[in-house]
Amino acid sequence: MTGLYYEEFEVGQTITHEKGRTISESDNQQFCDMTMNQQPLHLNAEFAGDTQFGERLVNGLYTMSLAVGLSIPDTTDGTIVANLSYDNVSHPKPVFHGDTIRAQSTVTEKRETSDGERGVVTMQVEVFNQDDELVCEFERTILSLKKPE
Repeated sequence: MTGLYYEEFEVGQTITHEKGRTISESDNQQFCDMTMNQQPLHLNAEFAGDTQFGERLVNGLYTMSLAVGLSIPDTTDGTIVANLSYDNVSHPKPVFHGDTIRAQSTVTEKRETSDGERGVVTMQVEVFNQDDELVCEFERTILSLKKPE
């Protein structure tokens, strides 16, 4: 277990997630297949070639999901009760096959639950490509365990 307990999160703390991942065509295809998302912008090279992007885009939900996965070891691995919400999602730049993404999470808010047994933590997650361009950002709110006494 490498995640943080509620008490270990500090407002303003930025956690850099060291691992990144290069997104392959297969990753994007499998995610679209599993989620039944048949958007031609993600899957059809000819269609996507005629758009302003000139090529297929990686599914934005995959990018977001991958960022959450990259953040787990440093934030919530074994210390989470539940993800409560994902809010204010934006994709300021597209992600393409072959891009390598990395993420960082900044704690923006925390509070104890009304029973005092757990805590709610909100983080701003930023996702960057290999050129350090912001490609996705969102707020992730979790219900966190407190340290065992």
